[in-house]
Amino acid sequence: MQLSGAQILLESMQHEEVDVMFGFPGGAVIDIYDQIPNYSVRHILVRHEQGAVHAADGYARASGKVGVALVTSGPGATNTVTGIANAYCDSIPMVVFTGQVPTPLIGNDAFQEVDIVGITRPCTKHNYLVSNVDDMARIIKEAFYVARSGRPGPVLVDLPKDVLQAKTKFSYPKKVDIRSYQPTVKPHKQQVKKAVKLIAKANRPLFYVGGGVINANASEELTWLAKNLCVPVTATLMGLGAFPGNDPQFLGMLGMHGTYAANMAVQNCDVMIAVGARFDDRVTGKLDTFAPHAKIIHVDVDPTSIRKNVHVHVPVVGDCKAVLKVFKDEAKDLVENGECKDKHAKWLEQVEQWAASHPLAYNSGDKIKPQYVVEKIYELTGGDAIIATEVGLNQMWAAQFYKYKEPRTLLTSGGLGTMGYGFPAAIGAQMAFPDKLVIDVAGDGSIQMNIQELITAVSNKLPVKIVILNNGFLGMVRQWQEFFYKSNYCATCMDAQPDFVKLAEAYGALGYRVTKVGDVEPVLKEAFSTPNTVIVDVHVEAEENVYPMVPAGASITEMLLV
Repeated sequence: MQLSGAQILLESMQHEEVDVMFGFPGGAVIDIYDQIPNYSVRHILVRHEQGAVHAADGYARASGKVGVALVTSGPGATNTVTGIANAYCDSIPMVVFTGQVPTPLIGNDAFQEVDIVGITRPCTKHNYLVSNVDDMARIIKEAFYVARSGRPGPVLVDLPKDVLQAKTKFSYPKKVDIRSYQPTVKPHKQQVKKAVKLIAKANRPLFYVGGGVINANASEELTWLAKNLCVPVTATLMGLGAFPGNDPQFLGMLGMHGTYAANMAVQNCDVMIAVGARFDDRVTGKLDTFAPHAKIIHVDVDPTSIRKNVHVHVPVVGDCKAVLKVFKDEAKDLVENGECKDKHAKWLEQVEQWAASHPLAYNSGDKIKPQYVVEKIYELTGGDAIIATEVGLNQMWAAQFYKYKEPRTLLTSGGLGTMGYGFPAAIGAQMAFPDKLVIDVAGDGSIQMNIQELITAVSNKLPVKIVILNNGFLGMVRQWQEFFYKSNYCATCMDAQPDFVKLAEAYGALGYRVTKVGDVEPVLKEAFSTPNTVIVDVHVEAEENVYPMVPAGASITEMLLV
């Protein structure tokens, strides 16, 4: 029996066990939409294509599966670029299907034609233009494989209209064989042995972990090693949740807005075990002063990430889970003889002293402090919610004052810093886990970037909660203006704002406004208990800043403290 390209696409999705996709229709993909009712995959109609890609991203981060988005050609395709770049920077597995004009019209400036393959080449792991319906099933199989394997990332598949209409016999490949793409999964055992020997000699070791640990589902192995080797742990923004945030050995986030204890530990450790992290500039600060006393072990599935920014003494290429399993085997003698517990006791004591001397703190007062709101969210949820964030001060407060006990419970835009990411990502997470509490911690600036997705949440009866830390500013930029530009608040004062409560009601959601400290807890309790989509508009201290802060280009020990 012959199937059309559109049918082959949907049949292939079923073979890949895709249960939901996020999309927006158009003429180039109308043949796909004509077939969707005949298949089990659920389609979620968003109100903007950027929202579709961010929702697919949030679904992927929360579930560990490949996220899927479907859009039309031209502006539909170009509207996905920010979301694709966001997923690329954070190594999120995703397949984005875009419509394209018929193949005879490609290159003729046809209506709604754009070279989306060319546009997205720098921000996709790989992309395809399907020129023959006979190749459709193979390409889709490859796209999902490439997206999820090795260092994960977004893959784009461009689908010309005539290819979607053409017919051929359907057969879904059982395996993928791409000669030019063979990611290294298993580590070189000798490299792991070298790393374990280095750890055995260390007096002040430190685990520095990133999103790669979460992507590889390696949190259990990491936690076992850290606990049994008595090594403190610090994490990047993307790595929060890889190690329990409420464990005494966890130092919090490091870097520009990292904790005092984490940054001091980095500067004083003698061996740094970097796992699934890429030594981003927001983490390292001034490179030539970063971890000056440390020999560095770097574990990453992507060999191009190793030695890119810092000198590495022991590189280990491989999937983080596979590598850490070998680490466990090689470190058994160290664990059994109990040497590490005594040897690292003073180091752990020193780290605790740093944490006690300069804990994360803020000055309370009559006005609502945003940090207090995040603390209350943690207290009321017991750390069992999925937290999405927008980008800016709200993101940093959510990173600092909420303790992420498990992986895949923080969804945030790390590498690209995309305003408007959090809410559609929360929608994606809620689709993956309909019974979990999903909260978007937002700023009044960021939330307006994709506010139209309120109707997506409401129409699909998704009980996503949006907590807006409303300070009337584009807060992160305002803080930089205050510190480094003599408080010249040019274009950062949001003096004209919508009424978020009325806006929520207009979309069919619930809206609450909080202006008093005493109302924060009862309103949050009520909002979290309702089965509806909710906006909680919390009016916080307008010029509250994020501390600690390391100025750009400074050493991470040069922290501005409260």
